[in-house]
Amino acid sequence: QSMEEVVKKRPIISARERGPGPGRYILPPTVGYINHDFTKSSSPAYSFHSRMSSTMVSVDSSPGPRYYIDAKVTRFGRMETPSYSILGRGRHTGNKGELFQTPGPGAYSPEKAPPLNAHRKPPSYTIGARTRYRSVDAVPAPNSYSLPNLLGCQVPNKLSSASYSFSGRRKVGAPSEDLSMSPGPGKYNSTNPDIYHLRQPSFSMQSRTKRPSFSAASPGPATYSPEKFHVHLPKSPSFSLGIRHSEFVTPLVVDVVD
Repeated sequence: QSMEEVVKKRPIISARERGPGPGRYILPPTVGYINHDFTKSSSPAYSFHSRMSSTMVSVDSSPGPRYYIDAKVTRFGRMETPSYSILGRGRHTGNKGELFQTPGPGAYSPEKAPPLNAHRKPPSYTIGARTRYRSVDAVPAPNSYSLPNLLGCQVPNKLSSASYSFSGRRKVGAPSEDLSMSPGPGKYNSTNPDIYHLRQPSFSMQSRTKRPSFSAASPGPATYSPEKFHVHLPKSPSFSLGIRHSEFVTPLVVDVVD
């Protein structure tokens, strides 16, 4: 058996089949930004510099980390708190050599200044001195006044609370009375509940009309036949069956037709 026959009997493997490459298909590329497929989202594209020569690699052209950047300088600007400078002491206009004497806080009297720029000022009052020619103090003291009593309706123009009067002690029912003479529970009459409640239905039973005798005995329960009385009740259909005849009995022939 030759080698060619062995090769022909092998199964077909799809990996051995030679097909067209990716460049054979006319589809827009998804790499880069030139002629990119507009139906696909594009990623950022970066370009690489060409390889430098061996002479340029050995030459260090960068200045290195010799620059000092303050920590307060950020990419958003300079981040620091506001700073102020204090001006030197001023001098007189006429005499330049003499320093200007600034007045202290006690030199000003802001309370004497009138209200300016629509400033609100609280009211101020002065208390007069005691009258010089005053011999007798005629002003009464607080305990000299007598206020009216507000219990009961004594003052017509004042609001008064309710007032109650108590009567004297009675002899009947007093603690000094003999309690053994008080009435017991059976002394009082009870009120019929039908007077102040909903009246309930009441029935009376009639007495026997006449004295029963042995001759006129009342019928018992077995005397009645309620099963036979079905006029007012629904009744199911009922059927009757005929008599069974023998197949071997000769029928009775009465009329013979010649």
